[in-house]
Parts: sequence; structure tokens; C-alpha cells
Amino acid sequence: MPRYSYVNGQYIPHGDAVVHIEDRGFQFADSVYEVVALIDGRFADIVGHLDRLERSLSELRMPMPMPRRALELAMAETVRRNRIRNGAIYMQVTRGVAPRDFKFPKKASSSLVMTVRPVTYDMEERKKICRAAVTVPDIRWQRRDIKTTGLLAQVLAKQSAVDKGAFEAWMVDEKGFVTEASSSNAWIVDKSGNLITRPAAGNMILKGVTRSAMQALCKKNKIKLIERPFSVKESYQAKEAFTSAATALIVPITSIDGKKIGDGKIGKLTAEILDMYFAYASDSASKQFHWSPL
Repeated sequence: MPRYSYVNGQYIPHGDAVVHIEDRGFQFADSVYEVVALIDGRFADIVGHLDRLERSLSELRMPMPMPRRALELAMAETVRRNRIRNGAIYMQVTRGVAPRDFKFPKKASSSLVMTVRPVTYDMEERKKICRAAVTVPDIRWQRRDIKTTGLLAQVLAKQSAVDKGAFEAWMVDEKGFVTEASSSNAWIVDKSGNLITRPAAGNMILKGVTRSAMQALCKKNKIKLIERPFSVKESYQAKEAFTSAATALIVPITSIDGKKIGDGKIGKLTAEILDMYFAYASDSASKQFHWSPL
């Protein structure tokens, strides 16, 4: 089945989709992105993802490439042309094409590209897959709250995990506290059964859209959630651990730096949260939550 991508108003065979060599996203990572899960033909958390896209763009003093409703229609048409019901759509907005210069160009139109790929969402199979994580120093810039395409530190972190046979890298600040993972938010369940994740206030982490929806769902379902920093040592002693992200959803982490977490299988609360989130994300009748940077 042929793939199609969206490039600045055109739907193009994926192999022919290109951007200009002087696009500022290519040359400076002067761009932001979002990834939205497509579950049974429905965009999961699209309200939250577009909320965050608008906020990321505003922090970089860039406009939306088009009104939200028009963008949703372009997303839907890109998916339709790819004939995918379960997958993920990637969209990237750049400041546009201009002669290479660090300062903002006076005349440039933003660029928008979108691609789609298939993803399988089998919750029972996902519960059987347990992953390892390793810890690495967090060497990112100081505006981690903006979802930019400047991801070199995350690339190095992820590769460090792969080199050690792990699935994910949990990044650690200079005080020994976990910030987040290379491509997801990090969570633990302590010995008392408390669900813990780092607070999103300030610029130290990117607040995930999945994370934001989980906060609302935990409140609705009376699951106690504590937002505070937790140390690497505390994560070693956790009863459960997992990560959250748009297409990965909830991923059980059963070892960190080679230290076994719990009984080496998905924890009870982790499984409950996975079921809870998937029910929300896949239900076309559910009211989607807004996202905020806090």
C-alpha cells in the first residue's frame, strides 16, 4: 500500500516528500512537533495535542500554520489517504524557508509537514511486554517545556539505552532526581502504593499530553497522585514503574540499571492505569481533556 505525506498543502507520495535545504527546521531545529495516536480511526487526545502545539509555537514566537479546524481536516485527509485506522500521525511546523541567518527572517511563511505510520494497540499483548530502563545524565537545554525538534540529547540518551540492551533512558538532573525519559514521562509507585511523577511546573520537563490526561483520569477515579521529584535510588526501590507517551501509551518498566522492579511483571496499578487510559482514548464518546503547561 503506498504511503502519502502532507507537505505545505500538498499530499505527496512519501518517497517524493521533501523540504527545502534552507528550511529553518532542517538548519536550526527552529521548529516544533507533535505525535498523535490514531486508535480505531480516532485521534486520541487531539484537543490536548493541539493545545500543546499552539503553546510551543507561541513560546518560539511562531504562528499556527492554519486554524485548528483546518489543521484537523488536513490531518484527517492525510490519514484517509494512507488508509490507516490504527497508527500515529507526526506533524512538524517550522519557521519556514529563508537564507541561513540566526535571527528571525523578516519574510518567511511557516512550513507544515505530516506523516503517518501504522501502530498496533493490543492492550493484552502490551501488558505482557516488560521493559528495562537505564539512567543517564540529563544534558538538555533549559526550555524542556517546549516540544521542539532539537532532540540530539534525547537521541544520545536513547542510544545509550539501546547500547545497554534497554528500552528507555531515564534522564537524571544534577541533584540525582529523575526528570523524565528520553521520549516519555517517568512514573513510579512507591511501597505504600502512591503514584509519583515529577511536577511539570517550570521548565525542567515536557508535560506529556498523555500525562496530562492521566492526571485528570486519576483524579476522576480517585487514584492518589503525588507530583514531586523522585531520586534514582527511590526508583530502584519502587513497587512499580512505567512510562507514558502518545503512541507507547503506558509501558511497564521492570528493571532500572539492572535492578529488578517489583516481581518483574506489570504491576497492578500500572495495568489499571493502562486500561483506564485506553478506555478513555479509544472511546469516541468520551470528552477529551485540554492540556496546560502546569
